[in-house]
Amino acid sequence: MKLTLHVWRQKDAQTQGKMVDYTLDNVSEDMSFLEMMDVLNQQIIEGGDEPIAFDHDCREGICGMCSMVINGQPHGPQQGTTTCQLHMRSFKDGDSIYIEPFRAKGFPVVRDLMVDRSAFDRIIQSGGFVSVGTGAAPDGNAIPIRKEEADEAFNAATCIGCGACVASCKNASAMLFVSAKIAQLDRLPQGKVESKERVRSMVAQMDEEGFGNCTNTGACSAECPKGISLENIARMNRLYLQSSVSPT
Repeated sequence: MKLTLHVWRQKDAQTQGKMVDYTLDNVSEDMSFLEMMDVLNQQIIEGGDEPIAFDHDCREGICGMCSMVINGQPHGPQQGTTTCQLHMRSFKDGDSIYIEPFRAKGFPVVRDLMVDRSAFDRIIQSGGFVSVGTGAAPDGNAIPIRKEEADEAFNAATCIGCGACVASCKNASAMLFVSAKIAQLDRLPQGKVESKERVRSMVAQMDEEGFGNCTNTGACSAECPKGISLENIARMNRLYLQSSVSPT
């Protein structure tokens, strides 16, 4: 395949960025999107220019590092897929592809396609933990938990913190991420001890980081590579209201 790539280039957070056009030939449909980016960078380096900076790590859809907006969609056109799992067979010969970083006040651009998502880390640090002793791995079966509750906790825990929910939301809201991290703990007995304090702390930190509010358009869940449910946001709102009425 021969592709025309329009890539966002930005030297650093203080420099104004712009779209730069590249032509890439002989792209195999079996390449992953990140492999295609590697080939493009090799071409750029051989031409004497600086390669495109982009985040990546596991390349297995686990870590959530591969944060790119591809043709206006976080992680690209396939649902339930991270950028590293997206293959070039999703495109066709002669296509023009626009590649940008995630756009949000809470995700400032570091360089090119890389953004600083440490705001998510600070939200987790504010309350995404339990203080009770949970024992070693075998002790996980010591407390009986209803299968439905365990399944919902596990489903919420599949959130990889990639930030696609923020990038897809017109308000740059982080509520899907925050609610998933709250739900995965609150649905289990070990997480009940700090339930009210947790939801207040994490929501307050989310607001402090500059993320917007939720208006229930559902774009976050639709673009989430793990399909995190909007039900988690409703649950978080209920918990927050309860904790406001009865703080202890």
